[in-house]
Amino acid sequence: MTDEHTGACLCGGVRFKTHGKLREVVACHCSQCRKQTGLYYAATNVPIANLVIEGEEAITWYRASTFARRGFCKTCGSALFWAADGAEEISIMAGLFDQPTGVEISYHIYCADKGDYYEITDGLPQYRQGRPGLATAGSSD
Repeated sequence: MTDEHTGACLCGGVRFKTHGKLREVVACHCSQCRKQTGLYYAATNVPIANLVIEGEEAITWYRASTFARRGFCKTCGSALFWAADGAEEISIMAGLFDQPTGVEISYHIYCADKGDYYEITDGLPQYRQGRPGLATAGSSD
């Protein structure tokens, strides 16, 4: 599997290429992620220095918490990125990547906040809130 990956939003107005290994996919069930996507975020991440974006002018950033923002395509509305202020890495929605991705969901966070209309039944670890060592905005920010 190559360490170069490409992807795009639904309309193709934002395209990107990453270099280097992708982190495992984390499924976040916090209320912010549910409200933005309708279900939950499934995101990997890369160092910002390893991300090249085409169509950056089509990205709108929303300040989602006191220390993070969410990027989405202003044309098609695709959720794209989650970025903590001052972080050296950026989260990218896993569904944006062209296949094969070579990544898998490893665990679920903010499970106490998950929607009441679905169950998490994949047998992967579930954390009531965030996971230690993983930067998140949390359900109350």
